[in-house]
Amino acid sequence: MLRQARPWLLTIALFALWELSCRLFSVPDFVLPAPSEILQAGVRFWEPLLVNGLQTLYTTIVGFAIAIVIGVLLGVAVGCSPVIYEALYPLLVGFNAVPKVALVPIVVLWCGIGTVPAVITAFVISFFPITVNVATGLASVEPEMHDVLRVLGATRLEVLRKVSIPRSLPYLFAALKVAITLAFIGSVVSETVAANQGIGFLMLAASSRFQVALVFAALLLVAAMSIVLYAFCALLERRMAGWAFRGQAS
Repeated sequence: MLRQARPWLLTIALFALWELSCRLFSVPDFVLPAPSEILQAGVRFWEPLLVNGLQTLYTTIVGFAIAIVIGVLLGVAVGCSPVIYEALYPLLVGFNAVPKVALVPIVVLWCGIGTVPAVITAFVISFFPITVNVATGLASVEPEMHDVLRVLGATRLEVLRKVSIPRSLPYLFAALKVAITLAFIGSVVSETVAANQGIGFLMLAASSRFQVALVFAALLLVAAMSIVLYAFCALLERRMAGWAFRGQAS
């Protein structure tokens, strides 16, 4: 019980320290608003926060879903074929090194402003860790196990389906928990550059009016949505790869 309450207690303590520091040192609201001011802004502007938050959630989930499909397929191809690994992996590393903010204007030129650039940015920024982790999980299966199964008459597809993919599930879910937070970053960054809706657009509009409390309320909303989806991925991990947690402290 206490273990489950620790994150909440620490969060409350941090917000209390934040509030006390702002009050004690008389920090101006336009520099760093107190949590109470942020809460008031959240209540006052709940409708635009809800509308724009749902838009960001939609673009993030769509981009994340595409990243899962493409990332898993590429990861399986890279992890199963040395030829594809040698040909494709350096390109993936180079593409991942490109700052994703620099890609947003190019995507806008191709697709215009709106939802599509945010979805593409969320996908681009989140598929790489999925690809790498799936490929690593497939490569972690012992070659001896492959040899034994092949001697017993299993085809390469059966070995992949019954051994390699299940063994790579912990790697996949570890990547998903990282990728979902990156997908939110991609969506918000794209919305600040080229969008007429979304949390990034709302933050940009609020900052132009010096509504700093609303900017922080939007940031906290993004953080809350990210935590919820992270917890959902962790729950799926427990359900689908629970064997990887055996022997760990409960």
